[in-house]
Amino acid sequence: MSSKLGTLFLIPNTLGEESRAEQLPWVLPNETILQTAKLKHWIVEDAKTARAFLKAVDSISPLICPIQEMQMGEWRGAARNAKYGDTVKPADLLKPLIAGNDVGLMSEAGVPGVADPGAELVLAAHKLGATVKPLVGPSSILLGLMASGLNGQRFAFQGYLPHETHDRSARLKQLEIESRKLQQTQIWIETPYRNAAMLMGCLNSLSPQTSLCLGVDLSLKSEMITTLSIAEWRKRYPNESACASLQNRPTVFLLLA
Repeated sequence: MSSKLGTLFLIPNTLGEESRAEQLPWVLPNETILQTAKLKHWIVEDAKTARAFLKAVDSISPLICPIQEMQMGEWRGAARNAKYGDTVKPADLLKPLIAGNDVGLMSEAGVPGVADPGAELVLAAHKLGATVKPLVGPSSILLGLMASGLNGQRFAFQGYLPHETHDRSARLKQLEIESRKLQQTQIWIETPYRNAAMLMGCLNSLSPQTSLCLGVDLSLKSEMITTLSIAEWRKRYPNESACASLQNRPTVFLLLA
């Protein structure tokens, strides 16, 4: 075993699969692409997605070894692994790091460790005393905040909200109260097939003057970013069927009361 630990590189992924090779030069700095191409050892959320990303990287900067020869372990988070009977632990996946090899940690989309189970592995690497190196790439949360025009000095990311109608409404009202009290932008995401239900939940639960931003398909050619008051959104989307164009498109929601 090597006495010198490797470095854990946090590799950003694109926010969508379409034209991934075309996206890369726009959303990843050249140095991030070059470092990605040098790595042989990987921890990823989904191997299929990771291979597609690496194939796109290879078209710009040749990989150090063929994808099929790379060591690639999957990590979906401790809770999800336990649910499906997977007994793999962070220490198991970090063995190459302990042996002195550099390891890449890749999210399914965006940056590792943010709204992503990779945070558990990053913490485990710190406990080992390894160097953790975050590389620059797209974060839908920050891109949405940047483009929203809402308060970028005070903000909070809430992850996923409840999807049951009553619980979702109660949570939205709570976030609106907190936003008004603290002048804090509240940010959350939703499973794309529930976008219409989430938007209607906002329109039915929030005050007319509250500002709501939708960041849809961020960094993609189909990107749409719009900030309006709830009253204005109600005119644009009077019912759930009117929201059909938002369905199944990755979306970040932001509000400021």
